[in-house]
Parts: sequence; structure tokens; C-alpha cells
Amino acid sequence: MKAKNTILSAALALLVAGTANAADAGPASCCVPSAFPATTNFTDNSLYQTESKWTTDTGKRIRLGELKGKPQVVAMLFANCQYACPLIVNDMKRLEAALTPAQRRNVGFTLVSFDTKRDTSAALAAYRMAHALPAHNWTLLHGEPDDVLELAALLGVQFKEDENGQFAHSNVITILNAQGEIVRQQIGLNQDLKETVRILWQLAAR
Repeated sequence: MKAKNTILSAALALLVAGTANAADAGPASCCVPSAFPATTNFTDNSLYQTESKWTTDTGKRIRLGELKGKPQVVAMLFANCQYACPLIVNDMKRLEAALTPAQRRNVGFTLVSFDTKRDTSAALAAYRMAHALPAHNWTLLHGEPDDVLELAALLGVQFKEDENGQFAHSNVITILNAQGEIVRQQIGLNQDLKETVRILWQLAAR
């Protein structure tokens, strides 16, 4: 794990408990490539402290800190999911639709796959097309196993792959503020989104 502050260190304990019970979970330095932003200047509770690197569906390499500056609606899923994940995406689309055009320009939507074997950039690009996810405000990310585990722990998402390549996983939509701090989590599918929308309206207005 690449934890360096309290919130990241706490991920280690969550990983031990989380992965075991997933099936039951309904400016750049001399050593950092210039393509990546520095991981300093984040608050102690910011998820953007992590030094993990990710690949978008267009093949671009980024760090989570590059999402800084606008609220983010974040969820973890896998492209081959036939039931829960499409519903998670649909709930995120409902949140997007509840925003005004101006607010949508100030809110990002991020999907992170925990299927590190199959969900390549190409697979995520196909997923974007299949679900008509706009390129200007939706980000799709693939990561290495350790980075996926770390982020899942930070988000409180539990998942476990079965012998058929399917995943039992938590259904969680997380709202991050512009600094990458968790301000709300929507648990479950097809839930009432009024409170989450209210919070997004507040965040988008800042």
C-alpha cells in the first residue's frame, strides 16, 4: 500500500476485513514523471493523497489527484456485470440528470473497475460507448490490483471474484468534494437520491 497519512493507513485494516467478507456485502519532483501531479497540498482526509496511478479508457495515465477541483461522483464496478453495475451507472445518470447544465460542467463522474484482468482501456472504452457516457465529464479508470484494493478500502467497497470471473461486491456511490474528501455515500440500488442531489447542488455551486 502507498498510504502516507491517517486516512490511507486506515485502508490496511479495512482491506483485511473487507475482502474476506465481500461475498456478504450486498509540483512534480525529480522522481515523479512530469505527467503526474504532485500528491502534496491535499487535506488529511483527502483520497487524493494516494500515489496510485490509473489508466483511462483512452489510455492516458493519471493520478487521482488530477480529479481535484470539482466534486466527483465515484463508483466501483466491473464491465461484465449484468445486474448491479448497470443499476449503479443508472443511479449515477439519475444524479447527473438532476443537475442543471451549468452544474454538470462542475461535477465529474468517475467509474473505477475492480476487474484488473479484463477491464483494459479498450474494454472500458467499449463500456463507455455501450452506456453512452459523455467524455467531457465521465472518467473510466483501470488500475493495478494493489491500487484497486487500496481505493476500494478507502471507499468502503468490498468485492470478491468467484471462479466464474464474476464479482460479489458492495453497491456504493460516493460523493467527493473538490478536495477529494468523502461528503456522502449512497448505499444500495435504486435508492431515493434527493439528499445526494441536494448535496451535489451545494458542492457544484462553490
